[in-house]
Amino acid sequence: MPKFAAGVVKFQQEVFPENAALFEKLAQGQSPEALFITCSDSRIETGMLTQSQPGDLFIVRNAGNIVPPHYKGAGATTAAIEYACVALNVPHIVVCGHTQCGAMKGAMNLDALDALPHVKEWLSYSQAAVEITNELGKDLDEHARNLLLLEQNVILQLAHLRTHPAVAVRLARGDLRLHGWVYDIADGEVYAFDDANNRFEPVSKRYAAEVAKHLALHTHDHPAL
Repeated sequence: MPKFAAGVVKFQQEVFPENAALFEKLAQGQSPEALFITCSDSRIETGMLTQSQPGDLFIVRNAGNIVPPHYKGAGATTAAIEYACVALNVPHIVVCGHTQCGAMKGAMNLDALDALPHVKEWLSYSQAAVEITNELGKDLDEHARNLLLLEQNVILQLAHLRTHPAVAVRLARGDLRLHGWVYDIADGEVYAFDDANNRFEPVSKRYAAEVAKHLALHTHDHPAL
């Protein structure tokens, strides 16, 4: 805890004063560009990964970056999705999985999680991804099977997202985009799902045109960069 307390002191003495204008703006409200659903794993740092600022992302974190299919009962993830779509009107939702995910390893062997009943129940929302992996990954080595599971879980959670009324309405209206990502912790690569071709490819390729447009605008605004 002293490490984190020291961090707060540094934030208050150095970071906050240097970004006073940003925090003054944020104090008036938020208008995030995306709902970012990712794993609770401590190795995932969303701001560092996306190079985003406070206020850019509305973040939901849970074990396995899971989105339960919509049902009548309230849940934290469901409520956050609804709020992001209706109140904040975010134009993008990202579901981001990651390599070496303990939740997905657990999902592959739910019978071993009897001592963690809540975790076991939660990970059942990934069961379809597990069964697809078992079927399509019969001849794959362990690394390839694990990657297939991560990808299939992201695709499954995107499907679950579409069952949420707030998401369905926005998709029908045409002002919301869904994105599926897998982050490789070891090499920093991020793969994005291309639903038209049913495959994952590097973010740099998947969003090449959009990244180029963004960088061109950014360079125009800041010619010294």
